[in-house]
Amino acid sequence: MTSELAETSSVPVGVGIAVVSSFINGSTFVLQKKGILRARKRGGSYLTDCVWWSGTVSMIVGQIGNFLAYNAAPAALVTPLGALGVLFGALLASWVLQERLTTLGKLGCVLCCVGSVVLIIHAPKLDNVSSRAELETRLRDPLLFAYIFMVLLILAVLITWVAPLHGSSNIMVYVSICSLLGTFTVPSSKGLGLVAPEAFAGGSPNSGTHALFLGLLGTLAVSVLLQFTFINKALESFSPSMFEAIYYVAFTTSVILASAVIFKEWTALGAVDCLGMLCGLAVVSVGVFLLRMPQETPFDWKPTKVPENV
Repeated sequence: MTSELAETSSVPVGVGIAVVSSFINGSTFVLQKKGILRARKRGGSYLTDCVWWSGTVSMIVGQIGNFLAYNAAPAALVTPLGALGVLFGALLASWVLQERLTTLGKLGCVLCCVGSVVLIIHAPKLDNVSSRAELETRLRDPLLFAYIFMVLLILAVLITWVAPLHGSSNIMVYVSICSLLGTFTVPSSKGLGLVAPEAFAGGSPNSGTHALFLGLLGTLAVSVLLQFTFINKALESFSPSMFEAIYYVAFTTSVILASAVIFKEWTALGAVDCLGMLCGLAVVSVGVFLLRMPQETPFDWKPTKVPENV
């Protein structure tokens, strides 16, 4: 009972951190794209551009905030709040990159905010996995092994075959890669929060706990580095607002599905809350679509390319 009360009291903190992190993350793609365009204009590498590095630092700070938020509240509650980052990114892009925000875009902003509120109201308030032992039990689930194998297979095909051929002309390639990597980044972050206290606790060392901690840490590091690499590849070819909007929908879907498989967060919800979550996510997705609808790139799998804003 005490642990449940502690978890419940930590949820508002997690939501607050998630909201702040969303706004910080919303600036990263815009600043990195601006740095890439500045470097391209002068004929140098974006790795030497201070604006690109400011976006990279914002990404690091935002990811640290996400790590804290995922360990204070359920992932099914934290992840959808990224819509606020899409909203802020669209507004920032209209100023920094001179991307026009139309009436439909403004309506999309309103829908993003409304949908986020609905998600907060109906999202699960407690984690079903609250200890290392429970996490290890979940990790032995055959369904999880099948799910991870399927995701790894799709990622291998996308990274080794599809991305080199179609990545620079089809925005959905990089969106798919980065969102599927969320299957590993978010659960690893939550897992580290559960395992770290026991891994570094006093007393006799537990080799199994240390091995699990290192495995989760390695998974998080590799998936974050891959995400960072392919996000920058996407920004070299596409509008940051367009990429962030589509990436948000795909990433949120991927994380919620992974959380359902690994942490079973949705099992604590009743029918009304499940319907509310689905409606909230649908409203946010429509809002994100309207935010980017005026862009010239259609939302499909046909090879397209967005004109760059210099």
